[in-house]
Amino acid sequence: MRTIEIQSPYLIFTGEATDSTYAKTGLGLLEWRKELCQGQIRLPEGTIDLGLPFLTVEEAAQSGIKSLIIGTASVGGAIPDTWLDVLEAAVQQGLDIVGGVHTRLNDIERLKQAAKQSGANLVDVRVAPENLPVATGIKRTGKRVLMVGTDCAVGKKYTALALERDMKAAGLNAEFRASGQTGIMIAGKGIPIDAVISDFVSGAAELLSPHNNAHHWDVIEGQGGIFHPGYGAVSYGLLVGSQPDAFVVCHEAGRTHISGWPDFELPSISEVIDRTIAIGRLTNPDIRCVGVSVNSSGMNEEQSGRYLSDLSQGLGLPCVDPIRYGSAPIVEEMISSFGLEAVA
Repeated sequence: MRTIEIQSPYLIFTGEATDSTYAKTGLGLLEWRKELCQGQIRLPEGTIDLGLPFLTVEEAAQSGIKSLIIGTASVGGAIPDTWLDVLEAAVQQGLDIVGGVHTRLNDIERLKQAAKQSGANLVDVRVAPENLPVATGIKRTGKRVLMVGTDCAVGKKYTALALERDMKAAGLNAEFRASGQTGIMIAGKGIPIDAVISDFVSGAAELLSPHNNAHHWDVIEGQGGIFHPGYGAVSYGLLVGSQPDAFVVCHEAGRTHISGWPDFELPSISEVIDRTIAIGRLTNPDIRCVGVSVNSSGMNEEQSGRYLSDLSQGLGLPCVDPIRYGSAPIVEEMISSFGLEAVA
């Protein structure tokens, strides 16, 4: 198995954080995988409270917790020296340490030595697994739905998680497949696609979503945007390797230009649909769009409802804000388009 895997349950570490902005990873885990989060730990200067039991690393190990998740980030994304006593103590207790920050856990000598003695793992989520293959392009069994974006940071991860939730609620066999570091922590496994050397991106996507039974759906977290001047390459590779039967376009209402690239206008949703189908047909000739997910957080309820209604009428597809209203209309479209039935 070449995907990153994280052992649960989790102890969430928030360091000295006093602002929830810097604890997004921990909060994301709590929102989407609360059942895996069994405790929290922070330094004396910290004030973040996730609503979980406060545990020492000794108590966590005794209670059966398997991994300490770094659920916060310092400014600059490094691991401060002030964290190391707690992290080392956790490793000595046999807890794996899982980090998605820029500093690699495996570059910190005292943690490496402690892990060598205890047998615990240091899991650097932003590091691609070794020996990834070149893609074969061979069609795989099972079904796949991929999130694609008009841009970066438009809600691809949250859309995939909401879609997985609502597909399961409809009785479908669905599993979220994570392709970014926070998604991997939420899912407990995955591959950080944007850390993969370009020749192996499609091969990594094939590993991320392997053969499965005919009724199984992989709900694949997207990366970048196919029209993005900086990150389009990773989007292309993920699309070709995923071989999606279906895709959902993710968009932020009101955004007009590629974020951080003001000289590039945002593509229309129709353009994204057409280009995704054109590229995706390379490995799945039957690829189709099943809906649009819109981040309408900048609008009030009335504006959001009107925007989604007009967009749906213009495209002839279900258009939803999955955080506000759920993604059930897209699930219904998938059931209708693919003749799906609930499975036990």
